[in-house]
Amino acid sequence: VQLQASGGGLVQAGGSLRLSCAASGRTFSSYIMGWFRQAPGKEREFVAAINWSGGSTYYADSVKGRFTISRDNAKNTVYLQMNSLKPEDTAVYYCAAGSVGGSYYYNYDYWGQGTLVTVSS
Repeated sequence: VQLQASGGGLVQAGGSLRLSCAASGRTFSSYIMGWFRQAPGKEREFVAAINWSGGSTYYADSVKGRFTISRDNAKNTVYLQMNSLKPEDTAVYYCAAGSVGGSYYYNYDYWGQGTLVTVSS
């Protein structure tokens, strides 16, 4: 599976962005999809995950209630809708695919190249 993330950019605090992650391959619907982020000088951290059907989602406490993960298996795409953005959300955001999923990065087998989100105060 090859993943291509897009949708990052510069936004003011309180604003919104929607990230997309397009996947190649016919097995997309069988993978758990996740979003992670990495701020400068910090470790990569879990943001959100969604199961194969989209019926189950999981969020980091720091984004719960502000971010929404979704997927469209017909389009081989996973999304991350980010609302009420804060300066501390500034990071490179990565999408990932795996068979195990969850909040640990090592449970994901495939990674996109990352897209930069910058939130100004």
